Amino acid sequence: MPEPDPFWWRDTEPARPRRVEGGIQINSTRGQVARTWWSQRFIAVLESIGVGGRLSRGRSYARAGQIVSLDVDVGGAVAQVQGSRPQPYRVRIGIPAFGKTEWAAVAQALTDDASYAAALLNGEMPREIEAVFEAVGLTLFPASTRDLAMDCSCPDHAVPCKHLAAVFYVLAERFDADPFQILALRGRDRETLLEDIRARRAAAHAAGPANGAPALADVIDTFFVAGPGLADRLAGPRTPSDALLDQVPEFAIEVRGEQLTDLLRPAYRALGDE
Repeated sequence: MPEPDPFWWRDTEPARPRRVEGGIQINSTRGQVARTWWSQRFIAVLESIGVGGRLSRGRSYARAGQIVSLDVDVGGAVAQVQGSRPQPYRVRIGIPAFGKTEWAAVAQALTDDASYAAALLNGEMPREIEAVFEAVGLTLFPASTRDLAMDCSCPDHAVPCKHLAAVFYVLAERFDADPFQILALRGRDRETLLEDIRARRAAAHAAGPANGAPALADVIDTFFVAGPGLADRLAGPRTPSDALLDQVPEFAIEVRGEQLTDLLRPAYRALGDE
């Protein structure tokens, strides 16, 4: 008769997950995952509300490609993450979406400042966009754990578990590539928001100068001169000069006991400082 398990009360899975062929994984093989300011802000917010302390548990899962599927839509993300058991775990991350009235206020605020509209139309996330949401009584990123619904079908009682944490990392990297996915979670996809902004700008232009604003002919000499702070708002994300090396897989051959990427890193950083 087999000996009873002395740790029967531990309802957790073994350490080694089952390998996934063709799973979704992050590109960063080392170092930080978030590269753009908005993705870093997303991770920082999670840390500030007490979620980030457990995120590192899922980093290896995200890098190993343990996520079988991931669907991001209005109000959250749904994923399947492979653990050590045969059946993948069901993971859900929920974020409240805004309604039409709330998004109308946001769109108008973005339209009123030409620099915001220009940055968004250029595919960038304005650094002051959080202030735009706050001005109309909203928050772009989750403000507390009440703004996040986290659920996983695994037996781990910690929240977030490593399966949820892995999905957070993949989301952060997706935000790097497309900042509009952050807005989509809150209820506005890229094309809908940009179409709304264009329509509002066209309506304002058709209405003519307002509040005593000068006609274009009177200010044509300075029309193309950037106003105070405009250049900073339109500047792209400051990606570290050696970020590319974090995406390169380790070489089998070492040079004097050091990885080739580690030898190249000082040169990349020096070029970035020029």
